[in-house]
Amino acid sequence: MFNSTPWFKSAPEAPVPAATPDAAPNHPPAPPRAKAAGVPIRSIGAAQRERIAAHLLALEPQDRYLRFGYAANDEHIHRYVDQLDFDRDELFGIFNRKLELIAMAHLAFSVDPACINCAEFGVSVGKSARGRGYGSRLFERAAMHARNQGVNLLFIHALSENTAMLKIARQAGAVIERDGSESEAHVRLPPADFDSRVTELLSEHVALGDYHLKAQAKQFWSVLGLLQDIRQGVRDARTRYRN
Repeated sequence: MFNSTPWFKSAPEAPVPAATPDAAPNHPPAPPRAKAAGVPIRSIGAAQRERIAAHLLALEPQDRYLRFGYAANDEHIHRYVDQLDFDRDELFGIFNRKLELIAMAHLAFSVDPACINCAEFGVSVGKSARGRGYGSRLFERAAMHARNQGVNLLFIHALSENTAMLKIARQAGAVIERDGSESEAHVRLPPADFDSRVTELLSEHVALGDYHLKAQAKQFWSVLGLLQDIRQGVRDARTRYRN
């Protein structure tokens, strides 16, 4: 499971000794690109708050620990979901055919005037959806949006034992600094351009279309199941009447 603590969840920090860079690229990384093929990723808003809560509550204790950086119980998760600011931040999700949220990312924009062009990335992937590269895909999608919103520095705060999250950061060309049990990575994003804006628009359009198709399919099968139950009830009633 991956981890990042959003800006508004961070606890007051005490001064820490200078950390040693884990990796320092000699040149800026290539612009993150949302892949045209693969799983659709859509932005999610307040209407999905219940699905967000269900996704996070389904995480096992160790996964919650890696995601939030502490042993988050159900109350902590409900408080986190209630505090989500959909007007300020951006959330992205991957849904299965049952419209269950199986992976999500939180892109939290800085409220500090001194870091106005900064954002922080956090991600979680359900147990049944692991091993498919969803964490990396969500990072690419979030980085694309951050870039188009004028963000030039994207942070990832993770426990040092969270190798999956740190791997995503390294693949993005991040500079990683470790301080004991915690690590912080930052990725410099290039300015937005025509390609990045069009790519994001197309990605969101495809994802919304996919979501609506899944919603229609779910409704169809729900109605079909109801009709089958009614028919079976009629058959049972006829059998009882004949007997």
